[in-house]
Amino acid sequence: MLLAAGLGTRMRPLTDDTPKPLIRAGGKTLLDHNLDQLETAGIETVVVNVHYFAEQIEAHCARRSAPRILISDERAALLDSGGGVRKALPLLGDGPFFCLNADTIWLNGPRSNLRRMAEFFDPAAMDILLMVAPTVTTIGWGNRGDFRLLQDGRLERTGRHEVVPFAYCGAAILKPALFGNRPEIFSLNRLFDEAQEAGRLYGLRLDGLFMHVGTPDALAEAESALRLRVF
Repeated sequence: MLLAAGLGTRMRPLTDDTPKPLIRAGGKTLLDHNLDQLETAGIETVVVNVHYFAEQIEAHCARRSAPRILISDERAALLDSGGGVRKALPLLGDGPFFCLNADTIWLNGPRSNLRRMAEFFDPAAMDILLMVAPTVTTIGWGNRGDFRLLQDGRLERTGRHEVVPFAYCGAAILKPALFGNRPEIFSLNRLFDEAQEAGRLYGLRLDGLFMHVGTPDALAEAESALRLRVF
């Protein structure tokens, strides 16, 4: 699942007439950065949700030959991240699936990080697996971090006034069962909190360079990093 329905308000004025997933970084749209990562990891079918300038995203997806792309239409109303996934469940199948944000990109180390996640994911122990990266090396990251990564791989979310060392990279593995009896509109953060409380929220450290492309300034930083191609 690739979450591409947001309004991109923090990226204005670049998103005044273009949806954020179609903003280019390093000569490639943010959407294609993520679709290429999924294709490299061997994912054959991807669900993309659409709302803002939906027709532009649909037309762009139609020009790709791989992976196969299915559209989840949210033109009627934005459903937030969790609600968007919940609406798309009939297209996602019965097993655990990747869920990616369209405004986060990364450069891999020697191996695909999504493949590493798939190998690390243990459904007996984990409800959710998140890819995380050190905040000190992250491009375009403007806050104090999201999680503490414990020695056994479990994640703990930051408190209100805590500074923690890891940022969420916008790539997760989720179980369909997590979305039962949920409201139409809700955030994935609700599922992250519940999994943490149950001791079933895990993280895998990114091998590479993470870029959060949420603002024009962050986009400029990402462009510089992509030109250097240090990974």
